[in-house]
Amino acid sequence: MDEDDFTTYVAAQWPRLVRSAVLLGCSPVEAEDVVQSALERCLLHWRRVRAASDRDAYVHRVLINTFTSARRRRWTGERPTADLSEAVAPDETSHVDDADAMERALDRLGRDQRTAVVLRYYAHLTEEQMATVLGVARGTVKSRLGRALAALAEDPALGDLRGAP
Repeated sequence: MDEDDFTTYVAAQWPRLVRSAVLLGCSPVEAEDVVQSALERCLLHWRRVRAASDRDAYVHRVLINTFTSARRRRWTGERPTADLSEAVAPDETSHVDDADAMERALDRLGRDQRTAVVLRYYAHLTEEQMATVLGVARGTVKSRLGRALAALAEDPALGDLRGAP
């Protein structure tokens, strides 16, 4: 096994994979755990990953499967109830409201639509790659994206982001 190839891949893709997991619905801490679990699976089968026609699509598929499996379990581990940090963070709320509105809008989408939006607009996968990752036809990918974008366009909470009254 070529550990250097795996290490190089992980170093380059870690932030992107963690952000994808966050956009799928994980907390930032949970996202790191899900990505780590997905990459463990990839490491065990690195020859298959390396031989795949599209390595990024393959890894994103493993990530989505890992995320889905984690959500199926009754108990997902720790659930902190309070932030015990005593440090006072500066008030940087200008972008927080926008991010919150977008996160809530994504939460209102169905799982398939949300996954399609994340893969297309955050992971920047092509429709063909998405079809491979999701195991569906390219037309299904277009349909899911179309419905998701229509739902997001109609979402009143995103009106401020669009500049709508």
